[in-house]
This record gives sequence, structure tokens and C-alpha cells, in this order.
Amino acid sequence: MEGISDIRICGFDEKRPPRILKQPYIDLFFKLIHEAPKDWCEDFNRLVTKGKFTAKIAPATGLFIETWVRKPDEIEDSLTKLKQTVATCNQEYIAKIVAQTAAAENAQDKPGDEGEQGRLNKIIAALNFDE
Repeated sequence: MEGISDIRICGFDEKRPPRILKQPYIDLFFKLIHEAPKDWCEDFNRLVTKGKFTAKIAPATGLFIETWVRKPDEIEDSLTKLKQTVATCNQEYIAKIVAQTAAAENAQDKPGDEGEQGRLNKIIAALNFDE
């Protein structure tokens, strides 16, 4: 099963391999192991805005990290930093989901659960219909 914690860089986009062109840079298209959710992609893009070279992932597809380097020697460093960013993004995304789940559970304790209606709701919830 594919989950958020499974998201990692697994290689390059086969259709867009790294190539040295006339421009003074090399475009890199790293491929993720599976498609990332739109919110994860937006979080990733926010995290990489402070990087040495720009990097981004299109939230619509959520499968390729696009970046660039000036020299071939910089590719390994770029990959290392992007892998760290992916791991950080995974951790932050999971923490956000856990917080949202906890907030949703706390939201079930509505002010309407006080007084007689609250007492009735607790009695109904505690009923055991097993034989």
C-alpha cells in the first residue's frame, strides 16, 4: 500500500533524462516512487523555496521534482538536499494529518453535548446491543 511515508525519490524521469545543453545549466527531473497528494506537493514547494537552486513539483501530477544545477558535480548535492526535503515534507505532512484527526475528534465534543442532550447522547453511546 502506498502511503505518505513511502514517498521518496526513486530515479529520473525516463522521458527527460539529464542532458548537457548549450545553456549554462542542466535540467533535472527526479521521479517519486508514487504520486504525492496535492497538499503534500504544495508543502514541498514551500519548503524548497529557500534552496540554492529552484525546485518544484507540479501539484496536478505530483510525480516529478523539477530542478537544475550548473555543473554535473552539483547533481549529487542537489539530490541529497532534495531527499532531505522529501523526508521533512513527509514528517510535516503526517504531523499535520494527525493534528487534523485529533481536531476532528475533539470537534465531536460539541457544546450541544452538555446538559440533558449531552447526558442522553452519552447513555445512547454506552448502550450494548450484544447478546
